[in-house]
Formats: sequence, structure tokens, C-alpha cells
Amino acid sequence: MNIEVFLRVLRKHLIWFLVLPLLTAGMAYYMTRDEVKVYTSSASLYTGLSSGYSITSDSRPSFGDHSTSAFDNMLTTLQSKETLLGVGGRLLADHLQLEQPDSLILGQAGFDQLQADIPATFRIMLPTWGGNNAMRQAIDSLAKLPTDNPVKHLLLQSDSPYSIFSIGEKLQAVPRKNSNDVMLLEYEANDPGVAQRTLSHAIAMLNERYSTLKTAETNSVVGYYESQLEKAKQALDGAEANLRAFSVEHRVLDYDEEARNVAASREALVREYNEELMRRNAAKAAMDALKGRMRQRGTIRKANNDLGEQQKQLAEAEKQLANARAYNQPRSEITRLQAKVKQAEEELRSSAQRYDAATLTDESAPQQALSQNLLEKTIEYEESAAKLETYQKRIAELDGKTTEFGPLGSQLRSLKRDLSVAEKEYFDVLQHVDQSRMKKQDVAAGKLEPLDAPDYPLVPKASKRLQLLIIGFGVGIFLALLLTALRFWMDKSLNSPEQAETQIGVPMAAIFPTVKKPNVYSRVTRTARTMFEQLFNTINIEVAQTEGKPYPPIVTVFSIRTKQGKTWVAEGLTRLYNDADQRVAFCYPRTSPKDRRTFKNGVSYFPYTVRPDFMNVTSLEYLIDHDHEFEASQFDWIVLELPALINSQIPVYMMKESVLSVLVVDANSAWGRAERQLLSLYTRVTNQPMLAVLNRVGGDQLQIPTRDDAKQEPVYRDQTTVPTTEN
Repeated sequence: MNIEVFLRVLRKHLIWFLVLPLLTAGMAYYMTRDEVKVYTSSASLYTGLSSGYSITSDSRPSFGDHSTSAFDNMLTTLQSKETLLGVGGRLLADHLQLEQPDSLILGQAGFDQLQADIPATFRIMLPTWGGNNAMRQAIDSLAKLPTDNPVKHLLLQSDSPYSIFSIGEKLQAVPRKNSNDVMLLEYEANDPGVAQRTLSHAIAMLNERYSTLKTAETNSVVGYYESQLEKAKQALDGAEANLRAFSVEHRVLDYDEEARNVAASREALVREYNEELMRRNAAKAAMDALKGRMRQRGTIRKANNDLGEQQKQLAEAEKQLANARAYNQPRSEITRLQAKVKQAEEELRSSAQRYDAATLTDESAPQQALSQNLLEKTIEYEESAAKLETYQKRIAELDGKTTEFGPLGSQLRSLKRDLSVAEKEYFDVLQHVDQSRMKKQDVAAGKLEPLDAPDYPLVPKASKRLQLLIIGFGVGIFLALLLTALRFWMDKSLNSPEQAETQIGVPMAAIFPTVKKPNVYSRVTRTARTMFEQLFNTINIEVAQTEGKPYPPIVTVFSIRTKQGKTWVAEGLTRLYNDADQRVAFCYPRTSPKDRRTFKNGVSYFPYTVRPDFMNVTSLEYLIDHDHEFEASQFDWIVLELPALINSQIPVYMMKESVLSVLVVDANSAWGRAERQLLSLYTRVTNQPMLAVLNRVGGDQLQIPTRDDAKQEPVYRDQTTVPTTEN
């Protein structure tokens, strides 16, 4: 919705914007005709929640403690039912002891009302002369009785100044801006004395109940931590006893020192063992070397014997070779013997080399020296072996000691850990006990101090009647806007060109007003005449641009529903064509058997019957009765009016002869799913240009032409009367 449409809607519903604000403002004026004067008493309390010094102030991380939760708890205590009941009971006790009105306590109107609420027969039962405390106790007992009584009714069920509901609603408590140190209190009443004394009793009750609740809270905390301290002390004593029993059982004076000694002794013993093992291995290596040298002496003797044997074999081979030559043995025998001599020489040479190698080494020491050294190393080896055996036994003993100390160490660490945990828990609980005792002392000594005592209001509050009238007037405007919007959103009619174009999806070629006096020249008739001219020009342009159009061109005027004004639009078009010296035929559905062909004002009127096979009609000649002698070639234009599509068939085949369609829609009719579906079917059937006309549009939606822009001619017919051919 644009601003222009919005302004049109507002102008259309202007009466609502006049009546509803005046009505709501009048109701507000009537409701406040007996407005009671209201007096407000105020006071301020110093809470010290943020910057007040207390016993625990020095132990805080910072001096200030903006305790919002503490302030919320204070407000909750003030608004609790018990607190409000105590305030109402104390106020009632003060008033019941009055024998006559007192402007500082209770005015005349309140005194008379109290006399009526608590009759004299019931007042006799109250301890009027027993003092304020006795009266308060009696009222408290009456308020808690299971049966009804006037006092209980005033405190718990009425809207009197003593009611907990009235006090809770009118008693206001807020923190001063940006601080929780000061609480601001206000109370409203129709009596200045009641306002002051109610606020005084509220401060007193808040002090008592808040201190009692905080003290009870700290008592439970102190008791809890003291019981936890006793349990922690028992756990600490048990841990010390377990550690002491462990030391006695295992005869361990200092486990860590003994464990270090055992480890050091074993390390030193292992080092000595390794050194002795090296000495034994060295003696063993020396013994093996000496034994090897002694075995080398036998190798020399063997090499000497082998050398002598080889010499004998060489001499024997040479002797055999000499005999063979001397006795002229065969050549082959001599060759064999020569080879044998050569082999003996080679073996002798090898034996000589082995002998030289054995006799030329450093191991060729004297046999006596070798035996002496072997004896010394053997003794040294035996001594080392004996020492190593002793070392092994001692290391095994230390390993056993270590094995024994292993689980003892784990057990001892567990006992020490238990002792450490018990000590930490004990000291932590002890610290909490000290803190809770300090907090208890701090709460017991704390009190809400009044900075400003409740004042006695001398002047009543300013009346809110003017504000209520303004609010009532604003509510009326809001209701008018709301009703206008609801009517606009819920209205399905096409009451504006913009909405019609949005709903139908076709631009509006003409917008016609409702013409009630067609023969009177007025703004309405001037607008209708201009719209007819605009529609006439649009049709001519569309027909001129159509290629292969039949002659004469057929302009179809149709509507989805009945009584949309299509006959009125069609007749206006035929008159315009007639004024342009065009021969025009107007074909319309017959509504009466008496309808016949007529010629009026230069236009030929042809009624036709909507037959059961209307959808199969192929041409106008077939549709119009034969006795009407309809000949299309006699006319320059043919205007065809179709019956409403909502209750008739669409002449599918005949529509192909039409060159253009004009849809007529009443602005006051609805456009829904059925209309959209029928228009879609018609568009698929015709497949031709379509123009839309919005009929009977309100005056606020029209653009009225000036006198100079419009022809001063009347419109043809009254649109308010239902045309005879319209269906």
C-alpha cells in the first residue's frame, strides 16, 4: 500500500477517527469523575551493602561489594506475605486504639470506615487498653485463625489500607541510582497519616525480619562448619595414629634416611664387585696366555722332528734318483723320481719355514719362568673368585632389603598423604568456622539505618486525569487504525485500482464511478465520459495493432460474476462508435422471450439465446435467431456481451473470431480462487488482447478531470439501476 492509497483509506474511514477517540476519551473522563486524592510518603534507608564497613570488610578482595543479590533478597523480604501481614497488623493495632479521628494517624473517613468494618460487638473482645504489644498479638492470632472474622477479612481479603494486597501493590522500594547503599521507599494512600505510619511500620518490619533471617542463616552455617570441624579433627587424629603405628610395627625411625643408606651401600658394593670382577678376569686371561706359551714349547719340538723327517725323505729320494741314473732306468721312472725329489725339497723347505717361525717368537721363554708366572696368576684368580662370592651374598642381602622397603615406602607415602589431606581439610574448615563466626557477629550487629524518616505528606499527588484523557484519546486513534487495517486486510473486494491490478494481474484500462444521475452534468458524469473516451481509444489502438483481424472486428465484453455493469459499459461503447459514424451491432444474451431485434439511437440490438450447446457455437450467425436476419458484413463493429462465466459456458470456438476482450469487474465484488481460475480458462481459450475495466469505484479512488478536459455531455444511462440485459 502506497501513501496515496493509505490516505484514501483514512479519508474513507474518517468517521472512525473522530468517534472512537472521543468515545475512549469520554470513558476515561467518566471513570475518573470520582478520583480520590492520593498522598505519598517517602523515606530512605542506608543498607551499607556496597560501601558500608563491617567486620569482614578487611578480608574482602576489594573494599566495595556491590551485592545485587543481597539487595534483591532484601526486596523479597519486604514484599513477602509475612512482612506485609505484620505491617497491616501493626497499622490496624494503632487505629483500633483510637477513640476519635487523628489527622496524624487516621482521618475522619478512614476512622468511620474502620468503625463500620469492625463493629463494636467485636471490638469489645480486643485488648484495647492492654497496650500496643497486646493488641498486636491479638490481631496476629485472629489473622491466623481457621475461621473467618472481621480482622482476618481486613488483613487478607479486603482492599482496605490494612490488606496485604493493597500494601504490597502500593509499597515501592528501589535502590538509588548506581548504588545499593541506599534504598528508596514510597507508599501511597488516600490518608497522609496512613501513608506515613504504614511506611514506618514497613521499615521496622523489614529490619526485624531481615536481621532474623540473616541471623538464622548464619547460625545454620556456623553449626554446619563446627560439625565439619569436629569430623576433620577426628580424621586428622586417625591419620596421625596410623602413621605412628606404622613406625612402631616396622621399626623405622627415618624411612627416607635408611632407604638412602641402603641405596648408597648397594651402589658402593656393586662398584667394588665390578672392580674385583675385572681383576679376576685379568688373572684368568693371564693364566690362559701362560698356558698357551707352555703349549708352544711342544710346537717347536714337533717342528724340529718334522724337519728331520723331511731331510730323511729327501736323502732317500735323491738316492733312488742316483741309482736310477746309474742303472739306466727308463725315462719315465727317472722323471717320476725327479718329481718325487722336487716334492721332498718343497716339503723340506716348508718344514724349515715352520721351524724358523716357531723358534723366532717372543714366546720362546724359559720353561721355569713360565711355570712361576702361571702359579702366581692361578693364586690371584682363586682369591678374586672367593671375594666375588662374598660380594654376591652381600648384594643379595641388600636387594632383599630393597624389596622389603619398596611396599613399605608406598604404604608410608599413602599414610603421609592421608595425614596431609586431613591437615589441609582441618585448617580449611577451621578457616570457614572463623569466617562464619565473624559473619554471624557482623549480621547480629548490622541494622538498616534510616537516612530520611517517613515524611508526612501535606499536599496530594497531582491528578492523572489529564494523562488518562490523553491516553484514552490515543487508544481511540489506535483502535481506529486497527479497525481500518483489519477491514482493509480482510476485505476481498477490488475497492481500488491498485488492488484490482494486483489481484487480477491485468492493468486497468478504465475506472468508472457510480453514475446515479446520468443526465446531470457533474464531476461523476464528467469522469465517466472521460473514462469511456479513454477505453474507446485503447480498444481502437489494440484492434489496429492486431494482425489478420476478421472483419468486422468483434469486441467481446464479459464478466466473471453477474451484475458487474458490463451491459452499461457495452452500451457506452456502442454509442461512441455510433457517434463516430460507425455501424454497430450489439449482441447480448436474451433475458425475456419478448426481446427482439431493435434499432435505437443508431445501434442495432440483437438478443441471443444461451443454448445448452453454447460452448459449441462457432459463429454469431449460428448463435443469433434466424428470423433476426443478422448479417455481420452489414456492420463496421460488433460488440458481443457474454453471460457471466460463473454460471454459463464459454463459447470456445466462437471466441476465436473475437479480436479483443473487455473484462468488467465491480469494485465492490470479491476476487477469489474461482474468479482467477475462470479468467485463466478464458485467457487460454481466447488467446487475444484483454482489457480490464473497474466499475463503481468510490470517489476517493478517482482522478476527476477538469471542466476544460472533459466533454460536457451526459452519460447514457443510470448505473444504479440494474440493466435488463445484465446477468
